[in-house]
Amino acid sequence: MANTGLYRSNRQNIIAGVMGGIAERFGWNANLLRIIFVIVSVMSAAFPGILVYLVLWLIMPKKTERLQYEQGYQQPIRTVHQEDRIRR
Repeated sequence: MANTGLYRSNRQNIIAGVMGGIAERFGWNANLLRIIFVIVSVMSAAFPGILVYLVLWLIMPKKTERLQYEQGYQQPIRTVHQEDRIRR
């Protein structure tokens, strides 16, 4: 399954998981991304940063792990994003 699109993180969330999801998607450090976002928001009078965060919160879906059953297969198949798969 290709890792496409943005999602809100279940693991790296402080408020809504927006910055954690972006960090997970691109392989960045979530805390560093949060610090950069706050600095940029404060330098731009804070209002646009808060508005951007709220819009992202509303439009980004929450990351979900679904169990799917294929036809003729009795065991559930776990569908997760690519970075969550066990690396060998």
